[in-house]
Amino acid sequence: MTYLRKGYSRKETSQSQAIPGSSQVENSAGGFSWKVDDWKRLDRFLILGSEGGTYYIHQEKLTRENAEAVERCIKEDGARVVTRVVEISESGRASKNDPALFTLAMCASLGDNPTRKAALENLSRVARIGTHLFHFASYVEDFRGWGRGLRTAIGNWYNSKSPEDLGFQVTKYQQRDKWSNRDLLRLSHPKAPSPEHQQIYSWITKGKGETSSKIIEGFERAQATTNETELAYLIKEYGLTIEMVPTQFLTSSLIWSFLLPNLGYTALIRNLGNMSKSGLLVRGNFPTNEAITTRLTDPDAIKKSKVHPIGILTALLTYSQGHGIRGKGEWEVVPDIVDALDQAFYISFGNVTPTNKRLVLALDVSGSMSWGEIAGIEKLTPRLASAALAMVTYKIEKKVVLLGFQDKLVELDISRHSTLKGVEEAISNLSFGRTDCAQPMLWASESKTAIDTFSIYTDSETWFGKIHPSQALDKYRRETNIPSKLAVVGMVSNGFSIADPDDSGMLDVVGFDTATPEIISQFIEG
Repeated sequence: MTYLRKGYSRKETSQSQAIPGSSQVENSAGGFSWKVDDWKRLDRFLILGSEGGTYYIHQEKLTRENAEAVERCIKEDGARVVTRVVEISESGRASKNDPALFTLAMCASLGDNPTRKAALENLSRVARIGTHLFHFASYVEDFRGWGRGLRTAIGNWYNSKSPEDLGFQVTKYQQRDKWSNRDLLRLSHPKAPSPEHQQIYSWITKGKGETSSKIIEGFERAQATTNETELAYLIKEYGLTIEMVPTQFLTSSLIWSFLLPNLGYTALIRNLGNMSKSGLLVRGNFPTNEAITTRLTDPDAIKKSKVHPIGILTALLTYSQGHGIRGKGEWEVVPDIVDALDQAFYISFGNVTPTNKRLVLALDVSGSMSWGEIAGIEKLTPRLASAALAMVTYKIEKKVVLLGFQDKLVELDISRHSTLKGVEEAISNLSFGRTDCAQPMLWASESKTAIDTFSIYTDSETWFGKIHPSQALDKYRRETNIPSKLAVVGMVSNGFSIADPDDSGMLDVVGFDTATPEIISQFIEG
């Protein structure tokens, strides 16, 4: 009798087998999970990208799988894909814009005529700066030739800018990915909407010429000067940015002090190390340090910049280690800056509503979560990223248990008051282990702990346990008579989830979507 029950049970099935009667598929680890639909995978790709791959899937294979899912979505409803790309790109829900640009290029190339038209009409909404436009040009060339529609869209990108903004764009973003403004203008041949535009186009294509653009005048004067004091004056007079300043001057504390007032939020967090190396941002320089910490923690500045939490987390991890990601260039770390970045990380998620429910936040710290990169950020593994993301909820909820698990529970030295640097240290030193995503529910059953919602941060590559996570949740519900829910936070852009799509009490969301903490709160509240 026992062998029959073990061989075919819908209530307790080994994760190395599919639940009988379910639609589960084999995942990359050899276990069985549910396959997410193409639209969910589109969201994962747009928000998480595929750069760096995962423990089980190499970067190129992961990119190809995501691109194939995107193409299926385009064939099903191309207009919906374009709308989703614009929505996620404009809202700042993704840490990088490249997947959105890549997907838009696919829509502009592989879709039907209405889809291509919609993609090209929305180019300026996704490619908001010159660098974005250069990336798009590289992507789209891989799919199609330079037909009339594409040339018109590129030309409209330049024509839609005011002369003032156009001058700023073409001096700040001069070239990238083998493309330059000169190349794109010669290909698109836009008909200038004003004499001021025509002057700037001539200046770009011929490399010289008179224009009425003040920023171009300031740029040319900056390129010609060899005097640091004169350059400082030009920065202040013309509002020059880092990209407009000759590289040899970017080791000067004087130059950084003049650049600082004009730095946008993203440029500020990316250059904290450079300002420290120059001697501007150092311990004891109270006026400068206070000005920077105030800007770093300004909610309005964070919201306006649409900086992604991953950008702030990356800045914190890089700056606090006192040297660049690849170990080049060292600086003295100012503790107040580290604290300000820590605060800014949580502010960047906006308002998250506490639920006052009984919660488990369960971090998958198995071996596969310690491999790969979130959004191509070196050292930002899914394991570390999931811990940082869980802290957003952990800090605002009162009735919450934070767990780590592999094939067993793992003690985490993390409290509500832990800094992100402390979280990094607590997560980084853990051993590798096998994946059993049923562990949080099994713990709650064995400890008889009342839980309303389990939030599991994972890659869904579960394979080791004797019972599937969904079955463990069903068992817990039966034992406690609590209609507990499960929120699965997908931390990589693979095609799997441990959430049963037929169970309304289970939710699959994309990890490090800025909307994720609030979406989970709404799900918990019903």
